[in-house]
Amino acid sequence: MYLLDTNILICYFKVKKLRPSAESVSKKEKTMLNIGLIGCGRISKNHFEAIAQQPDAQCIACCDIIADRAREVAGKYNIPAWTTDYEKMLSNPDIEMISICTPSGLHPEHGIQAAKAGKHVLTEKPMACRLNEADELIAACDQAGVKLFVVLQNRLNPSIQLVRRAFEESRFGKIYMITSNVFWTRPQDYYDMAPWRGTWQYDGGAFMNQASHYVDMVQWFGGPIEEVKSITATLARNIEAEDTGSAIIRFQNGAIGSINVTMLTYPKNLEGSITILGEKCTVRIAGTSMNKIEQWEFADKQGYDDKIKQYDTNPSSVYGFGHRGYYGNVIDCLTQEAQPTSDGREGRKSLELLDLIYSFRNV
Repeated sequence: MYLLDTNILICYFKVKKLRPSAESVSKKEKTMLNIGLIGCGRISKNHFEAIAQQPDAQCIACCDIIADRAREVAGKYNIPAWTTDYEKMLSNPDIEMISICTPSGLHPEHGIQAAKAGKHVLTEKPMACRLNEADELIAACDQAGVKLFVVLQNRLNPSIQLVRRAFEESRFGKIYMITSNVFWTRPQDYYDMAPWRGTWQYDGGAFMNQASHYVDMVQWFGGPIEEVKSITATLARNIEAEDTGSAIIRFQNGAIGSINVTMLTYPKNLEGSITILGEKCTVRIAGTSMNKIEQWEFADKQGYDDKIKQYDTNPSSVYGFGHRGYYGNVIDCLTQEAQPTSDGREGRKSLELLDLIYSFRNV
C-alpha cells in the first residue's frame, strides 16, 4: 500500500477500497472510533489535529499530570473531558483506543495499563527506551487481545513512499550502502523545558529521540542487522545522554549503513536525509526531514520517474504531515482489517537497532 498524495496522504498506487467520506455516510451509519490521549505536551498537537481530520474518529478525553495543560488542550480541540488521573480516563467504557504522547520511558507503562483496561494502544516513537520493556508491552497487548500501533509517520512521507515503491518493485538490485544524516539543532533551553529530556530513563539522546525515525528508515530498507559499532558524545548540552554520535552498521545482506546525528547544528536544522546506493540505483531523499527528492537514478525507467518533484513537500516542522495518514491507517486496521503501517513488532525493529547503538551502556 502506498500513500502518496502530497497534501492529504490518502491516495494509493494500489487499488484499495476507499474509506467513506463524512458526507457519504450518515451519522446513523457511521461508527466513530473514540480515543483518549495521555500526555498533552509538544507532540500531542500533531495527534489532536490528525484525529480532528478523521471523519470516523474523535478524541473524547485527554490526560496530563499538569491540570492547566490538559484543560487548555481540551478547550482548544473541543474535547469533552480532561483529567490528571490516567486510571480514571482508562475506566471510561466509551474509549476504545489510547494514544500515548508521554515521555518515551513511560510508553510501556502507560501502554500496558491501557491494554489491561481493554483499550487498543497507539504510542509515539520510540515505543520504549529499553528493549525488554518494549517486549513487555507487546506481550501485554497480545494477552489482552488488543492492537498495538507505533507511530512511525515518516514512512508516509510522499518521497519515502515513492522510494518504498521502487524498493518493493526490486528496482534497486543489490543494496550496497545506506546512509542517514540528522543534522539538527536543539538548544539547551529545549532540554530545560522538562526534567525528563535528555535523561537515560525517560528519553535517551539524539539517536533515541530526534533520530528515531531515521534509525527506523535505515533498518526498514536495510533489513536485519549483523553488527553495529558506534561512537557517541555529549559535546555541548547539559544532559545525561548524547547530543552527537555516529553508528556504522553491517546488515545481514552484506550492505553497509551509517547514521550520523547531532543536535548542535548552527544556527538551525540543516538536514534530515537518507541515501541509498544500490546495484541499479542512486537515491537521496533530503531536506530537513526526508521531504525532498534530491537524487533519483535507476537503471530501468518507470512512468513515475518523470513526476518525482510532485512528491516533494515543505513541512512547517520536522514532524511532517504523516500523523494524519497514520491515524487513517490505524482506523482502517480497526474497522476494515487493513495491514498496519507500523505495529508493535515493526516498531520493535528500530528499537533493537537503537539498543545495539547504545550497547556500550551495557558493557
